[in-house]
Amino acid sequence: MSRVCELTGKTIQVGHRVSHSNIKSKHRFLPNLQKKRLWSESLKRFVSLRISTSAMRTIDKVGLDRFAKKIGLKLR
Repeated sequence: MSRVCELTGKTIQVGHRVSHSNIKSKHRFLPNLQKKRLWSESLKRFVSLRISTSAMRTIDKVGLDRFAKKIGLKLR
């Protein structure tokens, strides 16, 4: 299972850990993904998605159907 948010497309970012002596070592920043069942008004059923917590917050504010329409995603 890949570490990508199914709604926003957030994925792994790569950067450096920097020590006190300024030595840099590679580091991967993983998105905070959660498996979540969300109710879709248009489909009249639950949809299981693996989404980031920031996407969850947006869905709480605007709703799943409106958020999916905004990003151009068809729920099925």
